[in-house]
Amino acid sequence: MTDRSSVPFVPILGIEVSDLDTARTIDTIRGWIDRRESHYICAIDVFNLMLARSNSQHRSSLMNASMVTPDGTPISWVGRLKGRTGMRRVCGPDLMIEVCRQSVASGWRHYFYGGVDGVAGKLASGLQSRFPGLVVAGYETPPFRPLTTDEHAAMIERLSAAKPDIIWVGLGCPKQEAWMRDNVGRMGAAVLIGVGAAFDFHTGRVPRAPTWMRDNGLEWLHRLTSEPRRLWRRYLVSAPRFVALSMAELLLERFHKQVPKA
Repeated sequence: MTDRSSVPFVPILGIEVSDLDTARTIDTIRGWIDRRESHYICAIDVFNLMLARSNSQHRSSLMNASMVTPDGTPISWVGRLKGRTGMRRVCGPDLMIEVCRQSVASGWRHYFYGGVDGVAGKLASGLQSRFPGLVVAGYETPPFRPLTTDEHAAMIERLSAAKPDIIWVGLGCPKQEAWMRDNVGRMGAAVLIGVGAAFDFHTGRVPRAPTWMRDNGLEWLHRLTSEPRRLWRRYLVSAPRFVALSMAELLLERFHKQVPKA
């Protein structure tokens, strides 16, 4: 179910990025759960957004999401430069922690889908230890290969039977966004949230940048130095292109606003 009528957004390089902060994001999720509506949320960084410019399937995943949060600090910066002064970074791993924290009182049921072998279970138990009373409806790690028709049907049946309110999806970009797009609404009234590296961060499998780096838009530098061979193209090619294109778009928008209409 895609409905952006209650979620303000700002267009950035052709992608409608939600104009929200963490508190308003959680309030929106709470409303969906209370109304028993199924939606999906994509938390995008610069690489994710730039990929949508060249990959039509990934673009479709983002454009059909009910919410596209600015996971990357540069994206929220651009949003504020476009006049959305209340727009803030809504990072997948941080959103997971805050939602779990607030959901204890409400009894929301959480399902963890993704990661490598053993990680989903470790994540679930770690979050339960951190937030006593957290309800875990289930967890699983799917195979890296595409599911067969029978496997997919069994997966839908398992997740539906668990009756989750939220399904946390950690399959990596762009796989997780496509999975949510193709399966939203098939597992009852669950809200699907793609959280990227949260499965690895919160289990300690991959070290996360210090808070001061995250707060100042430098998490990319930490990740690059931690995994240079895997991430160099993401940060040394996609990021500069994003800066150049988004600044050009911003200047063009300001130019058009200043030109008097005939």
